[in-house]
Amino acid sequence: MRVLLVPNTANPLAVSAAIELATWLSATGIEPVLITADAEACELGAHGIAPSAVGEPTLTVALGGDGTILKAVHTLGRVEAPVLGVNLGRLGFMSGARAEMLRESVGSALAGEGRIERRSTLEATVRMGGRDVGRYRALNEVHVGRGTTMRVIDLELSVNGTMMTRIRCDGMVVATPTGSTAYALSAGGPIVAPDVPCAVVVPVAAHTLAARSIVVGSSDRVDLVLPNPARRDALVSVDGALAPCRRDVESISVVRAEHDVLLVKLDGRDFYEVVRDEFLRGQ
Repeated sequence: MRVLLVPNTANPLAVSAAIELATWLSATGIEPVLITADAEACELGAHGIAPSAVGEPTLTVALGGDGTILKAVHTLGRVEAPVLGVNLGRLGFMSGARAEMLRESVGSALAGEGRIERRSTLEATVRMGGRDVGRYRALNEVHVGRGTTMRVIDLELSVNGTMMTRIRCDGMVVATPTGSTAYALSAGGPIVAPDVPCAVVVPVAAHTLAARSIVVGSSDRVDLVLPNPARRDALVSVDGALAPCRRDVESISVVRAEHDVLLVKLDGRDFYEVVRDEFLRGQ
């Protein structure tokens, strides 16, 4: 049995939790592993492995906030292994366990307790120079926005080949239901329950009064085209990380990805309780 630990190495609490879990798991006969850079940052070098050696762990434990869960998801790649987020950060919207119940939560998850939430992901194909240059998977969102010149960009939005609109804006977000509570929410998009089969398309700071968010079906294809060569200085980000685009971006096509993410929930809160607690309480 192998458990992958993914800590936020900039958070001392997460580093301490990784050390505690690695020691406890080893004592119970379970193999704890960390990506080499994380292992070295936590002084757990003996448990370090290369990213290519991750395989399919029995459980992945993300120690930090929602950003650390995204880090864990991208470490796993296309592997559908359960991910338990232990909230040691500021926002724990996707987390499934509390920090004060660290060992108990990991033990319960390994015993198959709790519930598994299946979260859809997106696959974005970036096109430059007349060819596809990369495919990227997102749990939260794909964003195309202003580049280094900071000029607004011209975007054409199409769904399944039907041209919907052309607008000048700071950017456009295509988000999963999970990502509807992240960047898309900040840009004015709706909150969507995670089991709704859809994606949300949200313009960012559009220079028009006619811009609106669109909810598309899970089988739909969203195309974002930059038709003006003079305004192709754009950046593409996937779950907050920049895609390595070295030339002008021509278009981005976004579809539902083949593989989902499995989140382990042990704290007993359902989606609407989390929305209330994280976004609405006290307002």
